[in-house]
Amino acid sequence: MNLLADENVDRQIVERLRLDGHEVLYIAEMERGISDETVLERANERAALLLTADKDFGELIFRARRLSTGGVVLLRLAGLSAEAKAEIVADAFRDHVTEFLHCFSVISPSRVRVSWRI
Repeated sequence: MNLLADENVDRQIVERLRLDGHEVLYIAEMERGISDETVLERANERAALLLTADKDFGELIFRARRLSTGGVVLLRLAGLSAEAKAEIVADAFRDHVTEFLHCFSVISPSRVRVSWRI
């Protein structure tokens, strides 16, 4: 899977997804500090699924109509260790990866929700 991870995504998550065979570009390694709009542009340029822990992307996509062609996965995993987050995300990608494409999805500790097609 072609992914673009926002810089607020824990490095352990990025490394785990790479280990599992996903192609993950990481904003923290590329262009630290860029705006959310620019992150979304980078995801669109690469037709990548955007992985973020920033709820503001929901507003950008739905209110401002700034679409992500690959889809968006929002991580709602606050309070967990980076290792626990990486395990939850890896499991979600193993079980739901094709469902995430072109959708707005949320991964939380107890469930994965695939919402609107974007």
